[in-house]
Amino acid sequence: MSNINTLGELLAAANTQYRVFDLGRRVRPISNSVFDAFETLAAPYPYPIQGHAQFAMVFGEDPQQPFIWFLKFPLDERGLLNPAARSQFMQMLSDAIGQDITKPLTEEEQQRMASHPFHAKPSQEKLAIFNAQLRKSLHQPASSQYEFACQYLAGNASDDLWQTVGLQGLADICARASDFEHAQLLSNALTTSIAEIHVATCQLLEHVEAPTSVLRTITKLFTDMDAERHSYLLRASASSEETTAQLLQQLADKQQPLDQQQLIAVAARCWSVLKRDAIRKFYLESLAAQPQPFFNQIFADIVAIPEIRMPMLSELRNPERSAQLAAAIGGLFKAMNQ
Repeated sequence: MSNINTLGELLAAANTQYRVFDLGRRVRPISNSVFDAFETLAAPYPYPIQGHAQFAMVFGEDPQQPFIWFLKFPLDERGLLNPAARSQFMQMLSDAIGQDITKPLTEEEQQRMASHPFHAKPSQEKLAIFNAQLRKSLHQPASSQYEFACQYLAGNASDDLWQTVGLQGLADICARASDFEHAQLLSNALTTSIAEIHVATCQLLEHVEAPTSVLRTITKLFTDMDAERHSYLLRASASSEETTAQLLQQLADKQQPLDQQQLIAVAARCWSVLKRDAIRKFYLESLAAQPQPFFNQIFADIVAIPEIRMPMLSELRNPERSAQLAAAIGGLFKAMNQ
């Protein structure tokens, strides 16, 4: 590996194609050209989270049984890759499995690959939707949980059987949300009286392109739900900046500041809405009402996202900000200089 400097070059040298999925914010593909620009330090990671790039690399000669690396690399203050961390991982990779990265791994080699410091196992929800998206992109059948999940959400199974609806089955439906039949099932899941089904569906929907009918359901439910459900519905609207803006505007019109879970939901999944001046102002004023450490953590996380970095930085000198927000920004600078 002496003449190989990037993961892309490593996989190319192994004559294998690869795919990359972001796993930090919303589970979704990253084009190879964008990932290559990141690896060569030509561009920041597009979806940084808490100072890291977290992603999955899928590769191998057999598309039915691909190899998957779940990785997490530190970024610098500009969002660029720390090349030393990648080099360390590649050396560990060489030590663990040698030169042939596509060979079947022994149990010992599998344990080594699962225990290195750059391994980052996704949450249950992210892993389920990642598996569903990957299976669909590889033209593989849905999981064994899919059929019953469809039956249950279609009303063809007793409500008492909700505990047997598997998370992976719900994820398989979400991955097929663009189909009319699946969109209807998702609207049924959102309007169910079973809180666990509603919440799980929201947590999975945040990673796919929700169809118009599902977005209408989210908007209608938002009016009647409590603050806790609002955070989940905001997440579920993540694929539609317009819908997210409408939901947040409802709260702004009621002069109802966002709570911590709602603030996290926007930062983690719906950040693109912060390009809008009015929404950004409402968001930051809500954030400023929180304890200073919370403000510092959330602001530092979202200001690192390339898509909204400049609008967020502009707020640091905005003369129209409230005294509360000015104080919170002052506390941020103080913490940075300590």
